Amino acid sequence: MKLVVFGLTISSSWGNGHATLWRGLARALARRGHRLVFFEHDVPYYAQNRDLWEIEGHDLVLYGAWEDVRYRAAAEVADADAAIVTSYCPHGIEATELVVEHGRGCRTFYDLDTPVTLSRLAAGETTTYIGAQGLRDFDLVLSYTGGAALERLARDLGARRVAPLYGHVDPQIHRPATPVDHFRADLSYLGTYAADRQDALEALFVEPARRCPERRFLIGGAQYPPDFPWSENIFFVRHTPPSDHPAFFSSSRLTLNVTRAPMAAMGWCPSGRLFEAASCGAAILSDDWEGLDAFFTPGSEILVARTSEDTIAALDKGDSELRRIARAGRERTLEEHTSERRVEELEALLATPAELRPHDAALEA
Repeated sequence: MKLVVFGLTISSSWGNGHATLWRGLARALARRGHRLVFFEHDVPYYAQNRDLWEIEGHDLVLYGAWEDVRYRAAAEVADADAAIVTSYCPHGIEATELVVEHGRGCRTFYDLDTPVTLSRLAAGETTTYIGAQGLRDFDLVLSYTGGAALERLARDLGARRVAPLYGHVDPQIHRPATPVDHFRADLSYLGTYAADRQDALEALFVEPARRCPERRFLIGGAQYPPDFPWSENIFFVRHTPPSDHPAFFSSSRLTLNVTRAPMAAMGWCPSGRLFEAASCGAAILSDDWEGLDAFFTPGSEILVARTSEDTIAALDKGDSELRRIARAGRERTLEEHTSERRVEELEALLATPAELRPHDAALEA
């Protein structure tokens, strides 16, 4: 298949979770003989933090202005088996118009931020990627979040066919690594700062650090504000590129997963980082949300924390028990949550015949 994607970014992992996910899908697509053409707006903050310049086996199209690339985009879409517009695409509305006009394959929207999208639109805010028509013109709408989010995409935005396409990991990239001294910690957390994660982060990470001054805590990420509540035993590693993730996860006894509040409230929202950590052989402590037990079994493949006391109890577990949980989580991930598995799911979704689109039906009449 040929797939054309209009996305946020694949070239820079700085301050976003989209790039790593698309890189995993791109590698899996190439291994299965598919071709990807990825259109990305070349904005300064990603250009200054770019850590990928080409996609092996695929085409990366960086553009400055939409008009500069519109004609090429139309030509690529015209002979594609699927054209995909994603959430947070800077020119998502323009790309949607182009896909509706020129696409002959499966016209697809992929929301990698579904609860955030729904909460913003419900509050009357606008986005760069969903216009007044909602999602009615797409043959298929994919969601990074399952559960009730799927119903709301249909009810609130007019999506005609909705399916989840969850996070994933490429185990060839994310695998157990030799621990590194500056990443060593009793509890680590890897994530870009987000205001809607802060309450949970303070309860599950910052407060336990205050109560356990003898333990070492480590945060890796970007965009943390000057007033973040640091303590002497919380250490910080500025933006950690994907190439360092295996060493980061492999260097701590336990690593924390914290979900953005709108996503946690909606449930069925496993992050890519969750699977990355598991694939690297890390014992994971996660905040709780509906559907978590569909991806990992709490207590045996993952630990769950709702309070500061839960975090401290997890830290008090013995090394042998944490290693057992880490092994079980990794086995589950390699079986069910790899990029290869998600591409298989995507292939099946794209192969399912879509209902006739209005203008197609008119042509056949």
